[in-house]
Amino acid sequence: MEQLKVGKATLTWLNGGVNFLDGGAMFGVVPKPLWSRKYPVNDKNQIELRTDPILLQIDNKNYLIDTGMGNGKLTEKQMRNFGVLEESSLEKSLIDLGLSLNDIDAIIMTHMHFDHACGLTKTDGEKYISTFPNTPIITSKIEWEEMKNPNIRSINTYWKMNWEPIQEQVETFEEKINITDELKMIHTGGHSDGHSILIYEDGEDCFIHMADIMATHGHQNKLWAMAYDDYPVTSVHQKEKWMDYGYSRNAWYTFYHDAYYRALKYNKEGKVIDEVKRKRYEYE
Repeated sequence: MEQLKVGKATLTWLNGGVNFLDGGAMFGVVPKPLWSRKYPVNDKNQIELRTDPILLQIDNKNYLIDTGMGNGKLTEKQMRNFGVLEESSLEKSLIDLGLSLNDIDAIIMTHMHFDHACGLTKTDGEKYISTFPNTPIITSKIEWEEMKNPNIRSINTYWKMNWEPIQEQVETFEEKINITDELKMIHTGGHSDGHSILIYEDGEDCFIHMADIMATHGHQNKLWAMAYDDYPVTSVHQKEKWMDYGYSRNAWYTFYHDAYYRALKYNKEGKVIDEVKRKRYEYE
C-alpha cells in the first residue's frame, strides 16, 4: 500500500476496488484526441479507475476518506455496466496495517455516490448493517438530504442500502467543518450538489483532496468536467479556485479514482514537482 507523509499527517491508500468506465463520460465534452493524451484508454474506449479509500492518520486518530465499492452488493448487471473488475477488500487492507474496522475514529464522505459509499454498509443475512457501527460519518447536509431523497437523475447512484443502516451515525455540516486544527472539509457542489473537498494545512505543508471535481491526474485542466457532474459549471469554478490556491501553496493533490497516481505535487505554475505512483499488479 502506498503512503504519503504531509506534515504530521500520514495517508495510506487502501484497496477499495477497480472499475472501467467510458472515457468520454469521464471527460465530458473534451474531445478524445485531447483527453487520451493525458489518461490511458483501452480499445473499448474505457479508462481504468480505482475506488480506493484513503486512511488519514493525524495525532493518533484514524480517519477514512470515502469507503470504496463495497463487496457483494452489486448485481451482475451493475458489475457489467460499471465495468467492475475487482470489489473492495477494505477490511483486509486495515488488518494488513494492524488495524480493524473498530479503529476508525471518523469517516469523511466527500459525497455519497455508490462507488464512494458502498463500503459504509454490508450484508448480514437478508439485511444490511453498518460496516462501522460506532463511527461518526461526516458529510455535507445537502449531500445527506439528497442521499435520502434522490431526484430522477441521482436515484441511480444514491442507494437506500447505503444510507438506511447508518442514519444514526451521520453528522452533517453546511459550508465547512474543521475536523482537526489542520484539516477542514469544504462544501463545493459541482459533481453532486453536496460534494465536498478536503484541505490539510500544517505550516508550509499542504494537501488538497479534490475528490470527484478532479477525479484523476488527467483532469487537471480547470475546464475539464465529467459528464457525470450534475453541475459542471460549478465544478469548473470550484476547480479553478482550489487549483489556484493549491498551486500557490505547492500543495499535494490526492486521488481516490486515479489508477496511475496516488498523489501529485504542483508548483506555482501548475507543473508536477513530486509524485506518488500507484503500484501496478498482474491483472493490469
